[in-house]
Parts: sequence; structure tokens; C-alpha cells
Amino acid sequence: MRILGVLCLALATIGCEPTSAPPADAAPPFQITAPIEEIMRFMIDPAADSIWGSVVTIVTDDGVEDIVPETDADWAALRGHAVTLIESTNLLLMEGRPVAAEGSVSEMPGVDLEPEQIEEILAANRPAWTALSLALSESGTQVLNAVDARDLDALLVSGDGLDLACENCHIQFWYPELAGQTRATNTN
Repeated sequence: MRILGVLCLALATIGCEPTSAPPADAAPPFQITAPIEEIMRFMIDPAADSIWGSVVTIVTDDGVEDIVPETDADWAALRGHAVTLIESTNLLLMEGRPVAAEGSVSEMPGVDLEPEQIEEILAANRPAWTALSLALSESGTQVLNAVDARDLDALLVSGDGLDLACENCHIQFWYPELAGQTRATNTN
């Protein structure tokens, strides 16, 4: 009976030993949930649109209306959009993230490439994807700096930089044929 008790205690002790934890300096594993298409649609596009729409001049027959951030809440919301934009670029850089969900097709056939074509270009040109994603992050940082300074002129300039960063990527990966490029020569 004693032997059985000691054996049960030994087995229980072995079962309670902590599992070996990853080294403290090891990065945790990331789980990819959304494809690039959804990161763009649900995070980057809304953030960029809010930034671009934050300083607007509307001219009508009734006069001129300027829309600018005025209140602390306006600036805080704009800061949130800039942070979302910057942090979203980290998601774009994660290895293994697909361009689109399985079965997804171009929303603008003949203009945008199909997801598998984009995937092919991206796989063949990962350094360019990385550089363009980092350029998007940098443009977001310029927006954030303008927001933190509450500088409307800098916000306009950084908004233009954001537009350029987006367009440079889209020309290379989403619709290179429109820019006079072909997939065969797209190896920057």
C-alpha cells in the first residue's frame, strides 16, 4: 500500500512540474487572423480616410467652409487614427500573412490584379514590400508628429506623404499594369 501511495505521489508530482517556458528574450508566436486585404479594409483605409478628411475646404454657392480639427476630442481621434495606421504596418510585415481570403477575387477586375497575382508579386519581391510598408509607417509617423504639434500645415503635408506612400505600394503590387509595369519586370 505504501509503495502504491509513493508511486501515486511521484506521478502527481511529475504531472505538476512546470513546463519549460520559452526563453525570456524569445518573441511570442503570432497568430495570423486576417489577410492583408482585411488589414487594409478595416484598419488602414479607415485610418487614412480619417486623416485625409481631417482638413478639408468645401466651396459651394453659399460660401467656403473649412473643416479642421478644433477640439481636444478631434485631435485625440486623429491621433488614434495615426497610431492605428502606424501599428497596422507591423501587421503587413508579418511573414505568412496571405493577401486575401481563399476564394477572394478582385473588386475591380482589369484594374486590380487578382489576389493570387498579387501574392506572386509579393513573394518574388518581399524586400520591396517591406520597404513600402516601412514607408507607410514613416508617413504615419509624420502624421502623428503633425497631430501632436497640432500643426495644420504639417498635417496637410504629411497627408500628401501618406497618399504617396499608399499609391507607391498600390502601383507596384495592386495595379502595376496601370503604371506601365508588367509582372515579369516587377523585380525591384
